[in-house]
Amino acid sequence: MSDSKFATAINCMDGRVQQPVFEWMKEQFSVEYIDMITEAGPNKVLLEGTEREVESIQSRVQVSYEAHGSEVVAIVGHYGCAGNPVPKDELFGQIEKSVEKIKNWGLEVKVLGLYVNENWEVEVVKE
Repeated sequence: MSDSKFATAINCMDGRVQQPVFEWMKEQFSVEYIDMITEAGPNKVLLEGTEREVESIQSRVQVSYEAHGSEVVAIVGHYGCAGNPVPKDELFGQIEKSVEKIKNWGLEVKVLGLYVNENWEVEVVKE
């Protein structure tokens, strides 16, 4: 990774998942800051949301990429999500599809899918 001080997380608005994702990304990518783009059930929004909702997420990622030099974008799902209450295997499928969708945005970034489990630990679903 270069001298970038930022990474980006498309994360759930659920306050329980903010800190684990923040700490994990800081450690894994040696960055100081994580731009958090939050939605209730972000994977569902990316895959099933309106064009306007998806464009809103994409434009915020673009700001992080262009203004902050973010080189990593993570899409996050988590245990017990009220905004996207689906079984874990379905959520993992959504995370994988979301990673592919973000890769198609044409940004020169590493894109990965993360899951925060019932112990509030981060697991990598897709790199």
